[in-house]
Amino acid sequence: MNQQKYTIKDKDFWKIVCSLGAASFFIFATMYCMQPILPIFTKDFDISISYASLSMSLSTVGLIIGLIVIGFLSDRKGRTLFIHLSIISTTILLFIIPLMESFTLIVFFRFIQGFTLAGVSGAALAYMVEEIDRKHFGFATTLYIASNSAGGMMGRFITGFVAESFSWQTALYILGVFGVIIFLFGFFTLPKSKYFTESTRLFMEDIAGLLYHFKNPSLLLMFGLGIVLQTSFTGMWTFLPFHLLEAPYNLTLQQISYFYFAYSLGVVGAPIAGWLVGRFSLSTMRVAGVIILSAGMFIVLGTSLLAIILGLGIICLGFFVSHSLTTATVSQEATHHKGSASSLYLVAYYIGVSAGTTLLVPIWETFAWQGIVLFAAILPVVYVAIVKILQTKLKRRAESSV
Repeated sequence: MNQQKYTIKDKDFWKIVCSLGAASFFIFATMYCMQPILPIFTKDFDISISYASLSMSLSTVGLIIGLIVIGFLSDRKGRTLFIHLSIISTTILLFIIPLMESFTLIVFFRFIQGFTLAGVSGAALAYMVEEIDRKHFGFATTLYIASNSAGGMMGRFITGFVAESFSWQTALYILGVFGVIIFLFGFFTLPKSKYFTESTRLFMEDIAGLLYHFKNPSLLLMFGLGIVLQTSFTGMWTFLPFHLLEAPYNLTLQQISYFYFAYSLGVVGAPIAGWLVGRFSLSTMRVAGVIILSAGMFIVLGTSLLAIILGLGIICLGFFVSHSLTTATVSQEATHHKGSASSLYLVAYYIGVSAGTTLLVPIWETFAWQGIVLFAAILPVVYVAIVKILQTKLKRRAESSV
């Protein structure tokens, strides 16, 4: 007899949601933990902002590589193995990195840590697809994505707050202790796979599946949007601490860390977007999210702290609405190999993280905060306008060929 997949009524359903949600929370907290303490690195190691930003951008490069490699391996060796390995290896590195006296070594271990972070990101959703009943998968996914947002928020808050009172090393040790707890919780709570089937495809067949999506213009436009959204969003958050540390604000890192609670609107952004899509089209709501994001960017150009706080909340709401709906669009547009299409979107998404962290440094050095925010506000709108024009041309071409 075939076993029934887990439903919302099953205890193991909630074990999956809680253990993977906690794992996701920890992974995203670790991924973004360096962002608020970049100003500390520039002072402690006497390095440039662009060099300090490598602690973020190179970990993202490691994550991108990990998503591809671990995605391939988890199809063959199982999901839970890589989820557990990801958490424990990421945790170990949190205890190693603070011991490094050379910033080059910190960057190196952050690159390795980026690779280890990919174990959860690359296997968790695949595990959920296999183990959770289709009717309840959407609800489980919403909670999982909310954990991503909450983890990114708390990772920034904890390191920014603790680094000011103690040190950035202490902040990483605290995250490391949290990682040990998460590992033990997941190891004893996450149910073993019941429906995993080892893939027999050759590596080249998987590569062919990935390359197939590059023939789909609609998907390419969505991958590009993923890059653009994250470049703008990450770029703004990367340089916000540097802006608020300067006159006329002269805030401390501890005070700045409270600004990351604007992510709370991101936690509810995805569910709100899902509800509104039932009333409006996916495309309309996705564009609305981009407009909200850009409007928030213009608001943070205001000189008052109230304007900045308001703008940050609007930015987070717009970003997570547009991001969640772009993810949904990718799943819709992919006619084959939907899993690899989602993986490619994640790769594009994290390319945007890397670009927003390091590639915008010249704009900061030349035009300061105003330049960063104007670029972050205009880029998504211009890209969406280009997308609309190209989609219209593609639609006309398809109609004329019928």
